[in-house]
Amino acid sequence: MNQPTLQIIPMPKDTNPSGNIFGGWIMSQMDLAGAVMAKSICENVVTVAAENITFQNPVFVGDLVSIYTNISHIGNTSISVDMCVYATRKDEKIQVAKAKFVYVSVDKQGKKHPIKTQQN
Repeated sequence: MNQPTLQIIPMPKDTNPSGNIFGGWIMSQMDLAGAVMAKSICENVVTVAAENITFQNPVFVGDLVSIYTNISHIGNTSISVDMCVYATRKDEKIQVAKAKFVYVSVDKQGKKHPIKTQQN
């Protein structure tokens, strides 16, 4: 996980009533990053699970949010993607969240579709 899969800067509209970035916004960005990684294996994927999401530190407006992903498992139709989320502010990079998302390969009709890899 040398390069982030996704980088974004949260804006004021992404805050919760406490003024921190809303956890749902972070989860949405994680889902996008995981889908980017899963699509490197197969053409069409849908999210089926978000597991063990842990928020470790707050994210603030203006932070550079970087999401690093790693494929941890490829099954017959599913792909598991581990991810770590970091926020960079004032030359400090801190881990703010981590999770595992699971995606399923689907055909154009939305039915499960076998993943064709060298492993399968």
